Amino acid sequence: MARVPSVVMHAVHRVRRVPRALTRRNHSRRPAPATTALAPQPRPWLRAVGLVAVVVLGAWLGLLVVGNVRVPVGPMNTTMALRPSLTGGTKINVSPLGALQLDSHTAPVRLDVNVDQLDPERSQALVDHPERLSGLQEEVARDITHGTADLAVRSCVAVVTGATALGLVVYRRPRRALAAGGLALALLAASGGTAFATWNPDSVLEPKFSGLLSSAPSLVGDARSIVTEFDVYQTELARLVTNVTKLYDATSSLPTYQPDPTTIRVLHVSDIHLNPASWKIIASLVEQYQVDVIVDSGDTMDHGTAAENGFLDPIEDLGAPYVWVRGNHDSRVTQRYLEGLKNVHVLDDGRAKTIAGLRFAGIGDPQFTPDRSNRNGAERSQELAGARLASTLRDQRAAGTPVDVAVAHEPSAAREVDGTVPLVLAGHIHHEESEVMRYGTRLRIEGSTGGSGLRAIEGKYPDPIETSILYFDRDSRRLQAWDSIELGGLGLTTAEVSRHLPEENQPGASPSPTDADASPTGSAPAPR
Repeated sequence: MARVPSVVMHAVHRVRRVPRALTRRNHSRRPAPATTALAPQPRPWLRAVGLVAVVVLGAWLGLLVVGNVRVPVGPMNTTMALRPSLTGGTKINVSPLGALQLDSHTAPVRLDVNVDQLDPERSQALVDHPERLSGLQEEVARDITHGTADLAVRSCVAVVTGATALGLVVYRRPRRALAAGGLALALLAASGGTAFATWNPDSVLEPKFSGLLSSAPSLVGDARSIVTEFDVYQTELARLVTNVTKLYDATSSLPTYQPDPTTIRVLHVSDIHLNPASWKIIASLVEQYQVDVIVDSGDTMDHGTAAENGFLDPIEDLGAPYVWVRGNHDSRVTQRYLEGLKNVHVLDDGRAKTIAGLRFAGIGDPQFTPDRSNRNGAERSQELAGARLASTLRDQRAAGTPVDVAVAHEPSAAREVDGTVPLVLAGHIHHEESEVMRYGTRLRIEGSTGGSGLRAIEGKYPDPIETSILYFDRDSRRLQAWDSIELGGLGLTTAEVSRHLPEENQPGASPSPTDADASPTGSAPAPR
């Protein structure tokens, strides 16, 4: 057999290697299994949202479980806690009496203070040694300071622990869990910074009461002291707790409101609409608040017929003078009947009367629409009536007998007296409003003290019963504060009282002018 040259054998060997190389190369280029290529990768923003949800939920659970601090505050045992909230603020729960709400700050956390019980030993010590009451406020202030410091530390631990634990359960990775805890601490710090930046120490000037506490406005003092003494949040929170102690000590009944003897108290009612329950409510408020005079801005009746006149008889026994103006549901028949009742003062055509130290003037509604119809020119007639009232107010001021409070039924008439009187009262719209008009006159619109009467059952929800207590300084005869009182409508038993101050009575405000004619030229504005 002939020998094959070595060059040929080398070439054949290389040819045989090519398929193997191609096979290996093609094998390396095969795509990964389909299951690996189709596996979804989570988007970054979804992972971020998930992390935030874990942080918020874990922090909230941590606050619920270990975020409470038990603090003895004076003779009271209290529990302080931070709770998630959309509006912030402070809530003081006084079980079983009710709660006080303060708009103390705006942040995603709310400060809850639960007054758990009265400590018998510490309370008895105050009874045995009354001289200790003088230092009770300082003691309460120190207790609150220590309690809030402990609460801050406890809350930090609670949110970090809760978020870290939940992160570990969800992610099963220590690094992600620690990241959740760190983010929770950062969120709590940011919330605390926001609360500090928006802290409003004057929020105790306008608290809201609910439950049985709504019948104890003495918790925030009288109309004079709320202006002169309520200037530091911490001190006044101490005052609240101190007075709650006295409230508990009464046990059998809530303390009645003890107003400043120099303060004139006016009960403003409106739109009773034949609701017989209104008379009992009014009589109770007259007694509790020691009301000097009642002002009714109209629509006491529903149809103004003579058959309805007997409904008005309880007015004589309410315990205070009754000032009244005609509404669009009150007829001239109604007005004449009221003029014959004792202790009733009917205002019309701008006539002025001095009652309980205040000078009132008013005008009846020019419209009589018991069927609730809208007549042509109704708005114009209201403006003309308001203009006539404004004219008589200017005449009174020129004669040296200025009017302190004007009264009309519809706000459109009341707006015409802007610049001629410090305060004008109205009703008609069945909900409360308050504003200072262009030339300095304050307009106070009362809600329905009858809960809209029988028409309350027409809607899905009953209308509340609304009224107000107005506090006037006896020397200046100016409005110093008012309590807005709202009771649940038909079938409801809720109650809420909120205190308000005119802007000029807020701490640090510039003194208000002595006269209401604060227009640029010193004269009243022309009728609109």
